[in-house]
Formats: sequence, structure tokens, C-alpha cells
Amino acid sequence: MDRTGHPDRRALLAGGLAVATVALAGCSSSSAAPSARASPTSSASPQARPSTPTEAFTRLMDGNKRWVSGDLHHPDRDPDRREFVAQTQEPFGSILSCIDSRVPPELLFDTGLGDLYVMRTGGEAVGPVVTGSVEYGPMTSGTPLVVVLGHQRCGAVKAAYESIRDGKPLPGNLEAITKALRPAYEQAVREGGTDPVETMARAQVTLTAADLRSNQDLAPLVGKGALAVVGAYYSLDTGKVEVLAGAPS
Repeated sequence: MDRTGHPDRRALLAGGLAVATVALAGCSSSSAAPSARASPTSSASPQARPSTPTEAFTRLMDGNKRWVSGDLHHPDRDPDRREFVAQTQEPFGSILSCIDSRVPPELLFDTGLGDLYVMRTGGEAVGPVVTGSVEYGPMTSGTPLVVVLGHQRCGAVKAAYESIRDGKPLPGNLEAITKALRPAYEQAVREGGTDPVETMARAQVTLTAADLRSNQDLAPLVGKGALAVVGAYYSLDTGKVEVLAGAPS
């Protein structure tokens, strides 16, 4: 064999073995990564679950501050987190908010998978099924915080206000929303003001939060400090959540 025209056979073999060793090392490192990511001690759960109303409330409001400023952390929103909560969940908050497409609780509080129970109805209208859904977290998994979240320029509240004011029932099951919001309408009429729809929207939040806070199942939890029921209001213009009532101290 001409050693000047062809590579040495032993050199080729040595080079091939070196490349194979590097390739195998890379494969074994990538195949081990998923099990490390899935470990409960990994970054899948970067923050401990808040265990008190104050801790949960602080976590939510800190998330809203990030939403307002645009400094979002997007916590708990990756495949690792999905695997981590696949078998069980322990949300730290329950949010009752409107169906409005501009008011997604998980986004405006900068939370992720497994962090919140979320119930959404037109104008935060409640009934037995909705109330039971709100009660689920505190009564079954010790969720320490409930937030009733109304918002600026609520279409459901406006429709209900005009329906009651003009004596014109809404079509279909929309009339059930009107009925549920009538106490807020009556309070808004008593209070007066230049923007009765906004007054009614805020009244709906405070009345609903008060009803939940004092109901026979949640009241004992509130009484012993294991649960806070907060009424809050979201500004579409600024992204900020304003607390109306019930913030834990």
C-alpha cells in the first residue's frame, strides 16, 4: 500500500472510534435528560405552593404587576410542568371571572398549569353549579384564596343593565344572566353616578364575593383564616387588577 497516497488504516480506525465515542456520549446524555426534567425536584415546580391566603394573594398580585409592566415570567408553562401535574393538582387560587375574551386569568396573573381553578360566566353570574365549582378548591384541596374578578366595559353587565332598565327580556338563556345580576342593578340604581354600568359591574363583584364569603360551607374556612374571598376589578386599559374588598392582611 502506498502510504503517501492513502491514509493509514490504523489512523482511520482510531478516528472512527473517537467519533463513535463522542456520538454515543451525546446520545446517552440526551436520553437521560427527560428523566431528570421529570423529577419532582427539578425546575418543573420552581416555586412552593402558597399555603396561606396572604401568600396566595401576594403571588397573584405580583403576577399582575408583571402583566402590567410586561416583565412576564410565564411560570409553569412547559412540558416539564405538564408532566409534574399530570397525576395530581394543588392550585393555590380559585378565580371566578367573566367569559370576556380579554380577561383570561392565567395570563393577567402570569400563572400557569396547575396554579389556578378558573370558573368563567357572563358577568360573574352565579348559581348552584357555579357556587359548587368555586367551593371545590377550598373544600377538597385546601385552596386558600378565591377571587371574584369583574372588569371594565363588561358586555354581559351592560346587556343586563339595559334589559332591566328598559323592561326588555334578553333572548334564550341570557335571561338567566339578567336575573342573576338584578341585585347588582338595584344597588347601582341606589348609588347613582355618571356611569351606572360600571357601578353595576363593581357592585356585582362585591355582592358575589360577600355571598361566597358568608355561605355555609366557605364561612367556617374564612372564619379560621384558612381562606380569603377577594373582590377585584380588572382594567382593560391598563391591565391592572384593583382590589375592591376582602384582601387578606
